[in-house]
Amino acid sequence: MTDIHRVERAAERLKGHVRRTPLLNSPLLDRFARRRIFVKAECLQFTGSFKFRGAWAAISALPAPVRDRGVIAFSSGNHAQGVALAAARHGIPAVIVMPSDAPAVKIANTRAYGAEVILYDRETEDRDAIGEKLADERGLTLIKPFDNPEVIAGQGTAGIEIAEQAALLGIDMADVLVCCGGGGLTSGIALALERHAPGLRARPVEPEGFDDVARSLAAGAHRKNERLTGSICDAIITPTPGQLTFPIMKRLCGPGLTVSDDEALHAMALAFAHLRIVLEPGGAVALAAAIFRKPARPDEPVIAVASGGNVDPSVFIEALNRFGS
Repeated sequence: MTDIHRVERAAERLKGHVRRTPLLNSPLLDRFARRRIFVKAECLQFTGSFKFRGAWAAISALPAPVRDRGVIAFSSGNHAQGVALAAARHGIPAVIVMPSDAPAVKIANTRAYGAEVILYDRETEDRDAIGEKLADERGLTLIKPFDNPEVIAGQGTAGIEIAEQAALLGIDMADVLVCCGGGGLTSGIALALERHAPGLRARPVEPEGFDDVARSLAAGAHRKNERLTGSICDAIITPTPGQLTFPIMKRLCGPGLTVSDDEALHAMALAFAHLRIVLEPGGAVALAAAIFRKPARPDEPVIAVASGGNVDPSVFIEALNRFGS
């Protein structure tokens, strides 16, 4: 089980190994959105996303004899890169099973961090079967992308930072919008806020048509996405919320939000124009919701987690061409 004590222990192990990412604000972005927006720039984390936090937390928690045999992970890119770099810095082998349609930059970077990459067709092949075979043959430990207690705890360290940074700014009431796939980051942040900033409320944000978390929260039970492709927000498309993450989100999170692909692209352009940060579509959906959705609490600021910046150049150019000023 993941609780605040596990998150706080992970925070101790992560000291000196992860970046404390900034909480950014732009008066011009505030004016455009007609509300105060603060952006937690996890796109500036090692490997370009928050995933390095969970990867380091999970690998560092393994007993040394188990860790030394190596790890395996499934990912469309950000978890892949986080695990690859964390494994390399621990001096252990890593095998990453990635969909063949993952962004080329994520596949290339995962290999560059030293991992062995196994590609599969997500429409016709079973990644779990591929991974189980490799794990059995090589004695590897699976590091799940979100349904792992230590991964959730590692992602929750971003929530501790948000709580501390918000307090320094005098923010004691706000929605914290989180880009959400399986819910590791959202649930981890929610746990951290419950203890360290109870006036801040986590809310998941997903692409339209892939809102399994929002529908699950509304129904009070797991709901699935009917399809797993068809959005540019590939990094946060998952079949259904995690078995470990959903109970946490159900207990602690506000209602889910959705945004369109166009709104995610627009948010990418605005983030570059006003904050000078680069976001990928899946890492921009929380900012898009902060900008384009009517606030539940209009008199309060909103905090949006910019969860990743590993975008293919062609997609980033499209965002700037369509919505750049």
